[in-house]
Amino acid sequence: MEMKSSTNFASSSSQEVDQGSTVTRSKRPIILKFENVVYKIKTKDHEKNKEDGGRGTIIKGVSGEVRPGEMLAMMGPSGSGKTTLLKALSGRFNSSSSSSVLTGSITYNGTGFSSSINRLTGFVSQDDILYPHLTVFETLLFTALLRLPRSLTAQQKTDLVDAVISQLGLSACRNNIIGNQEIRGVSGGEKKRVSIGQEILIDPRLLFLDEPTSGLDATTAQRIVSVIRELANKGKTVLMSIHQPSSHLFYMFHKLLLLSDGNPIYFGKQSEVMDYFSSLGHSPSVAMNPADFLLDLANGIQCDEVQSSEAVKEELVSAYNLHLREKIKEEMRGNDEEEKRVEKKKGFMKSNKWNTTWWDQFTVLIRRDLKERRHEAFSTLTVCQVLAMSLLCGALWFKSKSLEDQIGLLFFMTGFWGAFPLFTAMSTFPMERMMLRKERSSGMYRLSSYFMARIVVDLPMELILPCVSTVIVYWMGGLKPVAANFFMNLGFILVCVLVTQGLGLALGAVIMDIQKAAVLASVITLAFTLAGGFYVQHVPSFITWIKYLSSIFYTFKLLLASQYKEDDVYECGPKRTCRVADFPVVKLAGLDHQGLALGVMFLMFIFYRLVAYIALMRVGVGK
Repeated sequence: MEMKSSTNFASSSSQEVDQGSTVTRSKRPIILKFENVVYKIKTKDHEKNKEDGGRGTIIKGVSGEVRPGEMLAMMGPSGSGKTTLLKALSGRFNSSSSSSVLTGSITYNGTGFSSSINRLTGFVSQDDILYPHLTVFETLLFTALLRLPRSLTAQQKTDLVDAVISQLGLSACRNNIIGNQEIRGVSGGEKKRVSIGQEILIDPRLLFLDEPTSGLDATTAQRIVSVIRELANKGKTVLMSIHQPSSHLFYMFHKLLLLSDGNPIYFGKQSEVMDYFSSLGHSPSVAMNPADFLLDLANGIQCDEVQSSEAVKEELVSAYNLHLREKIKEEMRGNDEEEKRVEKKKGFMKSNKWNTTWWDQFTVLIRRDLKERRHEAFSTLTVCQVLAMSLLCGALWFKSKSLEDQIGLLFFMTGFWGAFPLFTAMSTFPMERMMLRKERSSGMYRLSSYFMARIVVDLPMELILPCVSTVIVYWMGGLKPVAANFFMNLGFILVCVLVTQGLGLALGAVIMDIQKAAVLASVITLAFTLAGGFYVQHVPSFITWIKYLSSIFYTFKLLLASQYKEDDVYECGPKRTCRVADFPVVKLAGLDHQGLALGVMFLMFIFYRLVAYIALMRVGVGK
């Protein structure tokens, strides 16, 4: 049975007003049902999985139902399929992927997943994917500005952020930065609460959490699960995967789904799970945490045994198929009529895919990127690297009058700014891949608004250091001391930086692996440098085409034109002058066709960014 889908989803128009604020918010409960969900992926061992068409089965026929006000815990050993099932139920899988197949029925109030459902769904991943340099308040504020509807004012959104901060106990760290492994920020428990806060800001009707207590101490874990239970008690439908909860956490859950190697071995009320396994002859021989006992069973370990047994797993799977599978389906079918009555009473309405306009997304993302990117673009290491290079070049070429030396300086400037921005920009999208996937999956913004905001923010960020460097090198290096020539030189350097940065963005977006992209970038840079017209003047005809693809070649040509004219001369011997245009390197590059060179550079600027944008369309689910 193939996965049901729907392009439109109707939502009720009923509203509730949040206590303590004037914010009007959507009120629409969601009943999640899933029946015979199976998830398969392609594997290398085709012979072993020949019956599955060369695919390994990760999820094996899981069924269940979660209603408003209920909190379902998915338990099982590592690798049992908890996270995979959670992503499948939350619509986080790409149904068009040829490497995996998802079958079964997953419905939300009787219909398939859609953008409307996505807007009412919150998903908290196991890893806290947050910008390290933003404060707790800024992180939640930007989320509110992007995800809450435009009908709310900026002040209402700010008030809602303050309310969430208070609800999650984050007031003490409100103005502290998030931080990461290199930058000290808030604690792990506070990061997890910020991640949860990003999702409850939109008042989700359906909330998914992947291992929300992973890596936290017992007290912090209990505090977080208590907050989540409060959300469920307010009518939200909550599902979470959790590995090994304490006994106190275990008794907070309403329902439990226990998985073993992708097979369901229990689904039902948490209060009835121990009685169920006791009826099968499996009871703990000593007083212990029920969660520990259940995990032992899922691993095939019976009481007083040490090693796991496949026979125990098979017995539990058979018992589930015999006693629970049909019972679960009957209960789900029994609730269908009630669900239809609720939907009929509430009515349906269509909603737009995006809560905010393109321009709103664009301006908010610019503000966020400016706050975050300034720390990356102007890091101490980067600034020191550029200044040290500039001062060293200025000292080596200090007041140089030799034509050969000046041409060498121009080519070095070309080579440096033809490589440095490339390797800097190359890591941009690979490092933001997880953030981009998370935010696009939640329908936070359009890819085009994100991309354009990033391009606009990068322009001043990437151009300030080249300007400072050029001022130092140009005037120390003895180049033509004329303002017009200086500004021509500076302008051509900035054009080179923008083109090279675009190439770096394209490589990073296409490959999405920093190490692999760095290898390819090194090869491309060396090829462009060698074909740039300085090192080799007599290039064989079969390979001369490389220079026409090289931004370094065009930049070198333009920098030469910024200093020399066709009729300029230099001393080429005792009491002898020669035309600069006849100097071998200058003659090869040429001092003419500057407009054509600029036109080619402009086309490169557009082409590389277009490639990067198209490549980014693979990341996430939105557009």
